[in-house]
Amino acid sequence: MARYRDALCRKCRRESEKLFLKGDRCYTDKCGVERRKYPPGQHGQGKGKQSKLSDYGLQLREKQKVKQIYGVLEKQFKRYFYMAKRTKGVTGGNLLQFLEMRLDSMVYHSGFDSNRRQARQFITHGHLTVNGRKVNIPSYLVRVGDVIAVKEPSRDMAPLQESVSKIEHRGVPTWMDVDTKNLSSKVLRLPSRDEIALPVQEELIVELYSR
Repeated sequence: MARYRDALCRKCRRESEKLFLKGDRCYTDKCGVERRKYPPGQHGQGKGKQSKLSDYGLQLREKQKVKQIYGVLEKQFKRYFYMAKRTKGVTGGNLLQFLEMRLDSMVYHSGFDSNRRQARQFITHGHLTVNGRKVNIPSYLVRVGDVIAVKEPSRDMAPLQESVSKIEHRGVPTWMDVDTKNLSSKVLRLPSRDEIALPVQEELIVELYSR
């Protein structure tokens, strides 16, 4: 599988806004967007935020932004879009719901890891169960009522404990119930669009795929 191996801060700088890809670091003055407020690359400083984009350019950038936030590649993202299109409701909202219900996103929201990339590694290393069964696939789609739990032997890991200790600062989505004592979480319901706090205009993505 293809992997992005360059600096994550470049992604945020490309979009000229924080995508919170590096967890707690994004809230400090070490954040790449704070330190270098211009796009990456040789000619980055010559590209101001006011550079004009065509309608297609705006739609493309919005799609790329969402892909970067959730860490999915084009083929997988396109599959989520057509799943959303076939589902009853607003296509853009459905798309974000599918992305939020990925296991790596759920682990991140549960506070077990400080960012989605770390959550993917945590999952692939086999530290989690869903409804009592081991699941090591980050793209696994969690359903309402499912219970995600950290395996007993993995509960004393330092990165996990550190992340859980900061859960009150980050907050827990209202559509989830997180038990920090037993390191488990339960999906109470699907999130509404208002509860998905992302700086994205999903309607632009729908327009892009509707061309």
